[in-house]
Amino acid sequence: MIMKRTGKVLQIASTYMGTVVGAGFATGQEILQFFTRFGYWGTLTIALSTFLFIWLGSKMMLIASDIRAKSYEDLNKALFGEQYGRWISHFMFVILLGVTAVMLAGAGTIFYENWNISYQTGLLITIVGCYFLLRKGMKSILMVNAIVVPVMLLFTVLIIIDTFNTPGAGRFISLASDHSIWAAWAAPFLYAAFNLSMSQAVLVPLGAEIRDRKVIIIGSWLGGMGIGFMLLAGHIALSVHMPGIQQYAIPMGGIAKQLGQSVQFIYVFLIFAEIFTTLIADIYGLTLQLQERLKWSRSIITTIILLFCYMASQIGFGPLLSTLYPIFGLISLGWLYLIIRKRMGRSEA
Repeated sequence: MIMKRTGKVLQIASTYMGTVVGAGFATGQEILQFFTRFGYWGTLTIALSTFLFIWLGSKMMLIASDIRAKSYEDLNKALFGEQYGRWISHFMFVILLGVTAVMLAGAGTIFYENWNISYQTGLLITIVGCYFLLRKGMKSILMVNAIVVPVMLLFTVLIIIDTFNTPGAGRFISLASDHSIWAAWAAPFLYAAFNLSMSQAVLVPLGAEIRDRKVIIIGSWLGGMGIGFMLLAGHIALSVHMPGIQQYAIPMGGIAKQLGQSVQFIYVFLIFAEIFTTLIADIYGLTLQLQERLKWSRSIITTIILLFCYMASQIGFGPLLSTLYPIFGLISLGWLYLIIRKRMGRSEA
């Protein structure tokens, strides 16, 4: 019984971490933009982000478990009422569709830039992999994250050990910044808002499957602290190389080069794996949402979503990322405000 509960706790933690740790996180760009560029404030704002991930991640899954939500629309209706909940879910659907297209484009870019395989071929390989894995439903998401997340954690530990052996390892404590302190303290809310609103697509059905509240709470704590640990490790490593590291498209890749070619190859593969985990999680959430409305078979809906994302990914990774993410961040901030305001009374009743 204890082993079974421990297994479920680890499943929740790894799925939570794998869903949040997407392409922007793994490359180091998100950490740089939301935390490191603000200098020593970054450490404190990472602590705030970690708190938000623990608190609101568990809140989402507990409510989903209590109401036995079939999709994130059920959660939004329970949180914000029938009418507003439906509108928020429509927004989330559009956002998730856009993020999925960005993730697919990112996967194609990795094939082209790192493995000398054409962008189109990379897209098709990723799509086929997604389709066959998603036929297994939630099991596939749990399985992929159970493999990818521990490896990502191990790599993060290697990076942090190497950083502490580098001159200037303590720069994250004293690093100055010209950016506004208000922007620095707004960043963790924006970061948590975007990632939490995106992760509800998989965390809601996961929470709904688990009846044990303690398992959900402990899993959320572990997952939130794991996200915080990886944020802090990345921030410490990037701070050593500031401000020069800002010129790299993949900042963490530049740091990984110092650990040798084999580590760099593993890291590039990990970036792809992190994109892939986010991709299948998003498609799974979108499929459940549409299936509840249309009553079509899951495989048909998955195919339609993949085809749409394939067409959207023709725009390219860079243009999609720079255009869509700022809009999504602002919309998600409104969602974060509403979920923070919402009392847990209804779910505990």
